[in-house]
Amino acid sequence: MLAMDAADRPLMTLDEALAALEEVLPVPTTPGIHADRDDPALDLSSMDGLAVRAEDGRRLRRFVGTCFAGQDPSGLRVDPGTGVRIMTGAALPAGADAVVPVEDLEETDGGWIPRASPVPGAFVRRRGEQASAGTLLRQAGAPLTGPWIGLAAQVGRAFPELRRLKVGIASTGDELCSAPAPWQIRDANGPMLRALVHFLGADPVPLPPLPDDSDALAAFFRGHGDLEVVLTSGGVSLGEKDHVPRVLASLGARQLFHRIRLKPGKPTLAALLGRQVLLCLPGNPVSAYLNARIFLPTVLARLAGQPVPRLWHSGALAESVANAGDRPLLHPCTVHQGLLHPLESRGSADLVRLAHAQACVWVPEGGLPAGPARYLEIL
Repeated sequence: MLAMDAADRPLMTLDEALAALEEVLPVPTTPGIHADRDDPALDLSSMDGLAVRAEDGRRLRRFVGTCFAGQDPSGLRVDPGTGVRIMTGAALPAGADAVVPVEDLEETDGGWIPRASPVPGAFVRRRGEQASAGTLLRQAGAPLTGPWIGLAAQVGRAFPELRRLKVGIASTGDELCSAPAPWQIRDANGPMLRALVHFLGADPVPLPPLPDDSDALAAFFRGHGDLEVVLTSGGVSLGEKDHVPRVLASLGARQLFHRIRLKPGKPTLAALLGRQVLLCLPGNPVSAYLNARIFLPTVLARLAGQPVPRLWHSGALAESVANAGDRPLLHPCTVHQGLLHPLESRGSADLVRLAHAQACVWVPEGGLPAGPARYLEIL
């Protein structure tokens, strides 16, 4: 259940929050993969050239045929003083034990002469050198990567159908309006988060904005159980109209974290409602974007059974950034010739500065001097 005393709980660090997500998110299981035959199944050429007997040295080779990739080599044979033209990936003919690449051959009227004496096994992929039949190639439960799928196909195994996760996105707040009065605002979070979801390789599902109303929020969360992930922005802090934590508690959601040691983004909440992952972000646009940028890649990767992508990059800060607060700070920067240049920022509502940034640098409590730094890329 979601606790009601959020203000009294210690703030969770960012690493703790990410670990909480990884610990509970379901990961699709992948079967183990065994080699169905020796890999490669025959001795193969790794170059275009001439299949030869190495012991013949630099003597002239008479051309006796050609072997292409995918061709049965049984009709070809390399005898003393002969050679078979061979292509990359083709099976080595009987009698041959080396390949001389095209660029290392001199052509004459009577055939080809190697520029240097061949070495046995040169440019030959030996049968079974990558794996013997029956070898366990990949443990069950390994992350679902492109090479994993290629390996499954190579050994004749069915592989999971790749699909793009669907992520519902809804903004909350009575202040949202398409034609705003001075005391209202347009919804920037919805389009911004949809773009981020798209850039991260999932399918965004736009959902209508929600009022600051408990019944409307409860109906919303009950009504979109078909989506694997739902992002909301707004309504997660400690204000009178911040209903999201209480509504999720009433629905029996399992809270993973609420309130983290990060600026901006302290009120961020993550929960499970059944099997659905809820990432409930603050309403200020800089907070909403940066916390989605931090947590959403982990959510999407875990649900898809893929490796969690690297979040932080190493760089060099051109000038110091102050941080007098009690939480680490993400500060917007431009990047020029490998250097991070801090932008002036007016806080978590300053979308203007964030829109000009290419990165946000991690600034610990007390500030960060010029020099080595880690940063988050803006997508």
